[in-house]
Amino acid sequence: MGRAFEYRKAAKMKRWGHMSRVFPKLSKMITIAAKEGGADPDMNPRLRQAIINAKAENMPKDNIDAAIKRATAKDAADMVEIVYEGKGPAGVLVVVECATDNTTRTVANVRSYFNKCGGSLVPSGSLEFMFSRKAVFELELPEGMDVEEIELELIDAGLEEIEATEEGVVALSDWTAFGTMQTALEKLGINVKKANLQRFANSPVAFSAEDVEAIEKFLEKVEDDEDVQSVYTNME
Repeated sequence: MGRAFEYRKAAKMKRWGHMSRVFPKLSKMITIAAKEGGADPDMNPRLRQAIINAKAENMPKDNIDAAIKRATAKDAADMVEIVYEGKGPAGVLVVVECATDNTTRTVANVRSYFNKCGGSLVPSGSLEFMFSRKAVFELELPEGMDVEEIELELIDAGLEEIEATEEGVVALSDWTAFGTMQTALEKLGINVKKANLQRFANSPVAFSAEDVEAIEKFLEKVEDDEDVQSVYTNME
């Protein structure tokens, strides 16, 4: 279908398989969504989708409920989302998305990961033009509905690409169309298994096998940080 769907899912899932903080990361996104738009998922599309994503990772209901309650607690810590950019091993470009209640701790940790691999952080916004931000939806179509049929229905909602994969149907739009796509999919009765915003390198770069190994080790360290939500690179 195109490079947009070649986002190294297998490599990322392999790293996530070694992570011990997957549920806390999901909890943070639920808490942020609930604090931002309210604790009722029926009235808060972002929270509704965060819960769906958590369930897709087999997160227990008690954990989900606890994350929502934290958003409305009187002593709830202020959670903010922040993005860091930098150059990692072999000059790979890296964007790190974080959710944290302590930006001082987070930036110190992230900077240390880059410094230890011989890389460095760069000023915010330096890599913005190197990546495109897209909304990615993993779908489960109702019986009897095919990709061609929903493609026509979703174009007006902002659909850019859609593809049937081994794991299901993946639809992609510009990040600004996330809400309209979500609403359109719900109206069509299409189950959204997962949905999130991702960044795709505009000009992916091929690295040597040795460099790829070093980059993957670096990414493991970064993604294992409790404040890091997602990491994107320009590695092909």
